Amino acid sequence: MTSAPGPDLATRRARIAVSALFLTNGALFANILPRYPEIKAALELDNIAYGVSVAAFPAGAIVAGLAAAVLIRRIGSARVAVVGTVLTGLGLLAAAFAPSAVLFALALFLGGASDAITDVAQNAHGLRVQKRYGRSIINSFHAIWSIGAVLGGAMAAGAIALRIPVGIHLSISTALFAIVALVALKFCLPGRDEETTEDAVADVPEIQGAVRRGVRPRTIWMLVALTLIAMAGAVAEDAGNTWATLYLSESLGAPAAIASLGFIALVGAQFIGRLLGDGLVDRFGQRAVARVGGLIAAVGIGFALAFPSVPGTIAGFAAVGFGIATLIPAAMHAADELPGLRHGVGLTVVSWLLRLGFLLSPPFVGFIAETFSLQAGLLVAPIAGLVAFALAGVLEKRPARG
Repeated sequence: MTSAPGPDLATRRARIAVSALFLTNGALFANILPRYPEIKAALELDNIAYGVSVAAFPAGAIVAGLAAAVLIRRIGSARVAVVGTVLTGLGLLAAAFAPSAVLFALALFLGGASDAITDVAQNAHGLRVQKRYGRSIINSFHAIWSIGAVLGGAMAAGAIALRIPVGIHLSISTALFAIVALVALKFCLPGRDEETTEDAVADVPEIQGAVRRGVRPRTIWMLVALTLIAMAGAVAEDAGNTWATLYLSESLGAPAAIASLGFIALVGAQFIGRLLGDGLVDRFGQRAVARVGGLIAAVGIGFALAFPSVPGTIAGFAAVGFGIATLIPAAMHAADELPGLRHGVGLTVVSWLLRLGFLLSPPFVGFIAETFSLQAGLLVAPIAGLVAFALAGVLEKRPARG
C-alpha cells in the first residue's frame, strides 16, 4: 500500500510563511510589555491611569475586530495579515515615544485595532494551508505564537539589561519583524480565501442574521459560558502581560531584567501547555483538561500571592500560563460547533467578546492596586482560574475510544 502524497513545496513554504506571521505577532507585543514600568514611570501614571491606558489596546481590538471578515474577503488574508503586522508594530512604536498618557493610550488603541485584524487574518490563512495539508496543523501556529512571545520578552529583557532606551529597542523590533512579515508574504498562498473564510470568520450581518433566525436558549447559554471561559483565560493571561513585571519590580523589589521573567515564564509555560494540549485533550477531553488547567492556574498564582517572593511569583505566573494554555482554543472550537449556528458565527462572537477580558481587567486591577495593593488586584488571576474550573462542564467530555 502506498502512502498518500504529502503537501507540495508551495504549501510547505506557505506553512513556514504563516508560522513566521504568528511568530511576529507574538513577538511584537511581547517586546513592549516588559518596558511598561519604564513608560509608566516616565509618564508619571498612577495604577488607575496606567490600567486605563493599557486597556486601550484591547479596546482598539474590540472596535476593529469585526471588520476583519470584510477586509479578508476583499483583499485576501495574507495581505491583511502582513499590513496589519506592520501597522501593529508602528502603533506600539508610537506608544514608546508618546509624550503623554493620552497619546500613549491612542497609540495602543491603534496598535490593538491592527492586532485584532492581523489575528483573524493569519488564522484564516492558516486554515487555507491546513486544508491543503488535509490534517490539523492550526495548533502548531499558536504554539509558534508563544515562541514569538518568549522571543519578544527575551529581547526586551536583554534590552533592559543593556540599558537600551525603549524607543531605540522598539524601533529595532518593529523594523525586524516588519521585514519578516513582508518576506513571508511572498510565500503565502496566492488568490482569494473563499474556500475558508466562510468557516473562519463571520461579519456583522451574518451574526445578526443568526440571531434573527432564532437560537435555542441552551445554545445561548452555552455560548455565554464558552465566552466566560475564554474571558477567564484572557483575564489570567493579562495579569501576566500587564502587571507581572510591575509587581515583581515595584512590589517585590526585583531588578528590572529579573522582573521581566514573570511575563516570560507565563508565555513559556503557555507554549509548553499548547504543545502538550492536543495529546491531553485527545486522551482526557476538553472538559477535564480545562478543569485541571483552571485549578493549576488558581492554586499556582494563589500560593504565590499568599506567600510572596520573587522565585515563587515567577513560578506562579508560569503556573498561570500552563494552566490556561488550552482554555481559549477549547472555547473557540466548542463555540464553532454549537448547534443552530453556522460555522464562523460562534467562533467570531467568542473571539470578539473574549477581548472584554483584556479590556476590563487592566483598569479593574489598577483600581484595586491604587485602593489597596497590586497584590490584592492580582487576585483576579486565581479567581479566573476558578471560573474556568466551574464552567468547564460545557466543554466536551473524554472522547470515546474506538
